[in-house]
Amino acid sequence: MVEWRISEGLTPYDMALNEMEARVGDIAAGNAEELIWLVEHPPLYTAGTSARPEDLTDPGRFPVHDARRGGQYTYHGPGQRVVYVMLDVGARGRDVRRFVESLEAWVIATLAEFNLRGEIRAGRVGVWVARPEKPPLPDGTPREDKIAAIGIRLRKWVSFHGLSINVEPDLSHFDGIVPCGIRGHGVTSLVDLGLPVTMADLDMALRRTFDTVFAGD
Repeated sequence: MVEWRISEGLTPYDMALNEMEARVGDIAAGNAEELIWLVEHPPLYTAGTSARPEDLTDPGRFPVHDARRGGQYTYHGPGQRVVYVMLDVGARGRDVRRFVESLEAWVIATLAEFNLRGEIRAGRVGVWVARPEKPPLPDGTPREDKIAAIGIRLRKWVSFHGLSINVEPDLSHFDGIVPCGIRGHGVTSLVDLGLPVTMADLDMALRRTFDTVFAGD
């Protein structure tokens, strides 16, 4: 059984880290169920293990936290659903690549609930949305905007951290970093794309699609 938890209001980042680490230890020891934890954070930047100093372009804008997850810099803040995924990857096949692909598929299936096509790209972490109405990049590459970020860590084959999906955050807050180290392409949200989706709508879609993606694990 997987427990689902939704925290109201804004959850301090350090508190979330501490609670995740404790829960991961309990899951690994067989003392707790797996957990999907849905939160929002106050505005902040997180640095993954591959973060490059030059990608933090406005270091004084918001607090910067060492996330100790994979990946580079990302932003969290109000209007963005952060999904912390504490699952026993050891019991689900011990295939990290397949697990990450399942997280991507989960995001894509969730976006499809709102008739939005999310896509993945080789060499670019996260889930992207084509923006044919925007001018292409200088080299002619079609424009795409990122709508979801993914970054995990494993301890004793239990995952933590997870993913974030932009519902209606202040997109200008991403300007203080190079999101996930990717230059040229932008960032978008469900509301920015003209979809009147609420956080509760997204939460229900995440719950509906989870079993579809992870049922076979």
